[in-house]
Parts: sequence; structure tokens; C-alpha cells
Amino acid sequence: MIKFNKLFSLLDAQGKSATHWLRQNGMHPSVVNKLRKDGRVNTDTINELCRLLDCQPGDIMEYAEEENE
Repeated sequence: MIKFNKLFSLLDAQGKSATHWLRQNGMHPSVVNKLRKDGRVNTDTINELCRLLDCQPGDIMEYAEEENE
């Protein structure tokens, strides 16, 4: 499972309201919701986040095994 908790920690550390900042920068509310719930997003979304935040994918997401695996 891919988790996006690093994205929200990064935004928080930069003093940005995550939901407001993401929507303000063109993220559709359904995409923001998927990110919050560690849902599936496409690589275009990850690319855009990395461009906006000037970071690498590993700075905003990480792989974690699901508990039932």
C-alpha cells in the first residue's frame, strides 16, 4: 500500500493547510480525498505534486505493507 502521510507532514511543516493548498493548486477535491485516504492516484498527480513542491516522490509517499498481508 502506498501512503501519503509524508505529503501532509511536508505541507504542515511548510505551514500550508493541506486541503486548501492542494485545491488552490489545481488538485480536484476527489484527488485530495484519495490522497487523504491513501487511495490510488495516477502518476500525473504524483508528477504535479513533485513539481509544485520541488521534491522527489519519496518525499511525499512511502510503501507500507498492509496489515492483512
